[in-house]
Amino acid sequence: MAEYDNLCKILAEKYPRDFTRWLLNQEPRTIEILKTELSIEPIRADSVTFLQTENRILHLEFQTTIKSQKPISLRMLDYYVRLTRKYQVPVTQVVIFLQETSNEIAFTEEYVSEVTTHRFRVIRMWEQDSALFLSNLALLPLAPLTRTDSAQALLSQVAEEIAKIPDIETRQNTAAYTEILAGLKFEKDFIRQLFREEIMQESVIYQDILHQGEQKEALKYTLRLVNRRFGEIDLLIIERLQVLSTEQLEGLGEAFLDFSNVSDLVAWLEQNTSI
Repeated sequence: MAEYDNLCKILAEKYPRDFTRWLLNQEPRTIEILKTELSIEPIRADSVTFLQTENRILHLEFQTTIKSQKPISLRMLDYYVRLTRKYQVPVTQVVIFLQETSNEIAFTEEYVSEVTTHRFRVIRMWEQDSALFLSNLALLPLAPLTRTDSAQALLSQVAEEIAKIPDIETRQNTAAYTEILAGLKFEKDFIRQLFREEIMQESVIYQDILHQGEQKEALKYTLRLVNRRFGEIDLLIIERLQVLSTEQLEGLGEAFLDFSNVSDLVAWLEQNTSI
């Protein structure tokens, strides 16, 4: 379910001031989005955002599932050490769980070992007051995931708030964000009743996410073909395949029938990409 986590990253980086006000309860004079890559065995995690204000770094990590190769608490300690060493300012870390769960991971706010205890904040969206999210354009797409006595009434209220947005593009994109995140909690048919499909289809964000999904499926299929024909291939070739568009991957799929060895694949990449 990485698409949900990644969508929240998009929101945080599109509206960094709003997320900073929410999570730090302060108005930053300056704010900068930091790269999600740190030196020494770089960590790359799509759902991670680093926001730097004039005197603090806000590290956000969005979680849909509770499965992780490295425990979340250990990962937070890892990030904390790297961020502190590199930027030498206080770091506030917040893990935001999007989908309701009773698993203890969503209720764990520290990493404890024999000699170290490291604490971080955890926000469980299903415990949050919906009022704050309903009144803020940046946070509105998260509103369907908040606490309510009537989930359907809440989603109807969110749809009403979106309908009031005067700018067409902003309204379309906010509807797209909201429909996707609401999918964590609601049936698709009910969501579509409230959000007109034509608004979704016209949304630039919706189309971008849709195309990203198509590209991932095309890449997955292409890598299966390559592995079946040539076995394990060089990591550099895989990296070049990963940045191809859906259209390029489809073209490669057609040309693949004529390849005899890996050098044919490399030659095709040289001719058809600018990498």
